[in-house]
Amino acid sequence: MGCLFGIFAGLFPRLGVLLIWLARPVLFTAAFGGAWLLPILGVIFLPFTTLLYVLLWTPAGLPALSWLWLLLAVLLDLGGWGSSGYANRGRYVGRRA
Repeated sequence: MGCLFGIFAGLFPRLGVLLIWLARPVLFTAAFGGAWLLPILGVIFLPFTTLLYVLLWTPAGLPALSWLWLLLAVLLDLGGWGSSGYANRGRYVGRRA
């Protein structure tokens, strides 16, 4: 079951966050301290980062190596935003063909 979750979470991070929230709501709530705005913004704009933060979070905080994984998730999310902008560069106003 863990491998199946890993595949779905890698392909569809928002679905992975939803599954974590449904399966273990206490973990999700504890990771964000009961806040609701930050997780929603995270799911909308940085889904991989939000998913990894919830999975790597411990009550003592994030271990040192977890920060590296979180940085890689942020870069992956930002890469998705940048690649979609590059792929649609012909739609920008003032861009010559």
